[in-house]
Amino acid sequence: MYATERHSRILEELDASGRVSVAGLSRVLDVTGETIRRDLDALEAAGALRRVHGGAVRRGSAVELGLPERQQRNSGAKRAIARAALALIPTTVPASIALDAGSTTGELAELLAGWRPRSGDGVLDVITHAIPLVGVLQANSALAVHAVGGVVRPTTSAAVGAVTVEGFARVRPDLAFVGANGLSAGFGLSTPDEREAAVKAAIVRSARRTIALVDASKHGDESLIRFAELADIDTLVTDAPPDPGLAAALAAADVEVVVA
Repeated sequence: MYATERHSRILEELDASGRVSVAGLSRVLDVTGETIRRDLDALEAAGALRRVHGGAVRRGSAVELGLPERQQRNSGAKRAIARAALALIPTTVPASIALDAGSTTGELAELLAGWRPRSGDGVLDVITHAIPLVGVLQANSALAVHAVGGVVRPTTSAAVGAVTVEGFARVRPDLAFVGANGLSAGFGLSTPDEREAAVKAAIVRSARRTIALVDASKHGDESLIRFAELADIDTLVTDAPPDPGLAAALAAADVEVVVA
């Protein structure tokens, strides 16, 4: 098993229980304890966890992983969510969508790179501030890609700032697909960075319909800054049913839940 595969498994175990041990991971992954310790050190350096005696625990809510590390986590779930999200995009054009920055929306962009409409003479307008997604999408002649500018954050490769917020205030896409670092009954949708939160909130306000793409590892989590209430979104696409408390809150907010 390659190091990247072990790191992904370690993070999945950590998401499931909140704490992992060197001995337990060594048994599960069938590698030496020294290998696991090196893996944990590398993940701590990337900001993915905090080392404690004998293992590791989850980091606090203000910690934000870089895009490469996020792409490794729960990749299968994110691909399933992206496939379900693709089915919600209109098959006739012209139509328009906004794409938030993030690893799950990145999976959706990969699918959109080969997307074709079933009928219609126009194109699907795609509005995004995520620099990597522009490169993924721009070669598809069925898409008209609108890049929203701003200052690019190295952590997420997303444009942020007043220019970005104003850019989304000037558009009205049919659908918006947004990601989140946390989704909870009491706090709504949240993310660690204030500038990212402002852009996400602007995307939510801009759209006629907002679809949140949030994998189950984030259910119940509360990151530092809320950018939307549950009532601000129309649909949640996820990979597992929410627990009863979150499910009740989503139902009360009239949020449709799609389980991929």
